[in-house]
Amino acid sequence: MHIPESLQDLADSEAVQFLKRLKTITRIFAGVFSLIVFSSLLTDGYQNKTESSQLHCVLNSNNTACSFAVGAGLLAFLSCLAFLALDAHESCIANTRFKTAFQLLDFILAILWAGIWFVGFCFLANQWQHSQPRQFLLGSSSAKAAITFTFFSVLVWVRMSPAPQAPSAGQGGKRAGMFPLSPSSLGLRQPLL
Repeated sequence: MHIPESLQDLADSEAVQFLKRLKTITRIFAGVFSLIVFSSLLTDGYQNKTESSQLHCVLNSNNTACSFAVGAGLLAFLSCLAFLALDAHESCIANTRFKTAFQLLDFILAILWAGIWFVGFCFLANQWQHSQPRQFLLGSSSAKAAITFTFFSVLVWVRMSPAPQAPSAGQGGKRAGMFPLSPSSLGLRQPLL
């Protein structure tokens, strides 16, 4: 293992450059947010009522709400870890078909997770709104944290989905996005000025 001799060598290292990429930072945030969602409801999301010993979800006693958030959080966390590992080894992948498939899968999963987190946010907020105020002694802060970080997860996953990019001068004016669209490619005529 190479030990950097100065801070500049450390800043120029491949690992630091990988961690400074926006895609890596958003993926780490998405993983941390999903970890918070599922761990907060897994630890304090199930409580017993004062009159019984059976565990109930603190979100309107709806076990589906807690199970949905825990399951979605765990699966999102695992997918973040898997794609972070694939991102780290992206430079080693020589097959362009695999890279294209990886980028397409990344795009589809980002859109899918943004939708799942949006539905989850609406569902959890609705269940929290219908919860009786003093039904459980503990767990309200865990439910609030899960709802808050579910909302933040929507924003992060939307940010991770790549959008078409503006034309760059280095490519002769062609668009550099995943979906290169132009009026002529859609069969539309250019407006006359």
